[in-house]
Amino acid sequence: MTGWSLGLRTGSDGSLQQLAQNGVYHSQNSFFSRKGSKTSLSGFREKEKWLPSICRFLVRKQVGMLILVVFALLAFVVGFSMVNKDDASRDSKLDFKERFENNTYHVSALLTRKVMVCGENKAQLPPPHALAMIQAKDFTAFPHPCQNFAFPPPPPGDSRRIGPRPCRVCYVPVEQAIARMPRVPSASPGLQHLTYFHEQIPIKTEPHGGSAFGGYPSLVERNMSFDIKESMTVHCGFVKGCRPGDRTGFDINAADLKKMEKYHDIIVASAIFGNYDVIQQPKNSGKIAQENVPFYMFVDEETEASLKNSSLLDSRNRVGLWRIILVRNVPYSDARRNGKVPKLLLHRLFPNVRYSIWIDGKLQLVVDPYQILERFLWRQNATFAISRHYRRFDVFEEAEANKAAGKYDNVSIDHQIDFYKKEGLTAYSEAKLPITSDVPEGCVIMKEHIPITNLFTCLWFNEVDRFTSRDQLSFSTVRDKLMAKVSWNVNMFLDCERRNFVIQAYHRDLLEQRAHMTVLRSHPPPALVRDKSVRDSSTSKSPVRRPPKHGKGERKSNSRRHRRAGSGNRGSSTTI
Repeated sequence: MTGWSLGLRTGSDGSLQQLAQNGVYHSQNSFFSRKGSKTSLSGFREKEKWLPSICRFLVRKQVGMLILVVFALLAFVVGFSMVNKDDASRDSKLDFKERFENNTYHVSALLTRKVMVCGENKAQLPPPHALAMIQAKDFTAFPHPCQNFAFPPPPPGDSRRIGPRPCRVCYVPVEQAIARMPRVPSASPGLQHLTYFHEQIPIKTEPHGGSAFGGYPSLVERNMSFDIKESMTVHCGFVKGCRPGDRTGFDINAADLKKMEKYHDIIVASAIFGNYDVIQQPKNSGKIAQENVPFYMFVDEETEASLKNSSLLDSRNRVGLWRIILVRNVPYSDARRNGKVPKLLLHRLFPNVRYSIWIDGKLQLVVDPYQILERFLWRQNATFAISRHYRRFDVFEEAEANKAAGKYDNVSIDHQIDFYKKEGLTAYSEAKLPITSDVPEGCVIMKEHIPITNLFTCLWFNEVDRFTSRDQLSFSTVRDKLMAKVSWNVNMFLDCERRNFVIQAYHRDLLEQRAHMTVLRSHPPPALVRDKSVRDSSTSKSPVRRPPKHGKGERKSNSRRHRRAGSGNRGSSTTI
């Protein structure tokens, strides 16, 4: 009964009454229903047995798919590397001219660059008190006090003083220098609007493309940057942001950046990285300059630690007149190359400044900044001034001198000079007049911040970033390319004039070495005495020496030395 009832419930497709009318059907149906129930139970058990196997098969299938994916990625990477290897082999077969002049460098199409443009900086207007200071007295209507100044002959030779010497320079009084400051910016020939590239993740596309801080400008972009137009966008350092110093490399804290963005007619700037130099305090700066001209000294963490240890840094982050600006995350491992950033890119760090004076960290400024700018910029109607080298005028000679002095590795210097030769660099000659030199003494730069001078220092920095850090080698190339496009020039004044308003000190390592030698000379080691008896007798019987009395007609000791020193002092000249 139990099985029947089970057969009736599970095996019927109709009602119970229909099943009762057909007995055969009842019996057959009950047979198939019982057989079906057994089959369903055994099938369920079989499913229970097969389910783990199926799961294991699926897991194995996923592993297999993963293995297939891995193999596919490996095949893609191998193929991609083979393509790049073929490109590299083709590049290696290209000669220098094809690779660099014709710009045939193969770049993978997979590398996409997301380059943006920083908006043009709108310079702040000068505050009313600044204009009032300039317009207080107008001396331009009167004859210039230095118009009859004649350049004096060189001072007489001195065998004890070998090397370059300062010469006399005529400066106007500070009050007159301030009054002669131009009231409006100078005209910028050709270029009116200058903006800068911004790329969050710079990609290097060429073997000699510079650095990530500079944005790896290609040779095509380099060549285009010399084609001056009314509006231009160029690489100019700080490529990772539009606010230089704000997470761009060469990072500066927000409080200092805010101060640096204020308006100033004039700033004086310098830098010491790697604790390489000793800070030199400016002298002879007038009261107006001390109140209105800020002196900024950029230092890295190593130099700042040294200043703190020597108790030179006060609570206002100043060392005398210098305002210390700490730089973190410097872009280069070479301290000297880091110094090129503020040296050549002051217009980016100080967007609201009219004029800047750059001096190297080892120099001491000894003339008022207003007088310096009046003499070398405003009086000459110049927008950029730099002194020429005291001895060398030719880039090829400068390169050989750098190699001989070990200033940089010879291979890199040769590569840079060969590149410029391919572009048409020739030795300096009188044919280049009125250009007086191709080699600057780049430790002092005076500049009016207008688009054409900003472009010049941007492109000069790009050459320093791409090639060697010896900026004397790239100066004339950038200058000549710009001068070929627009009517613009650089005031290259004499090196002896530069030495009139700055005093050059030694680098820290040389100063420490000289101090050590001075200590050794002042405390000579005691004389060695081998025989103890001789030593005892000499100490007990040595008479006390008294200074001899020189009578009339007797010659003092070292009289020849004194006479020579006196004649040297009488022959020296006094600078203005």
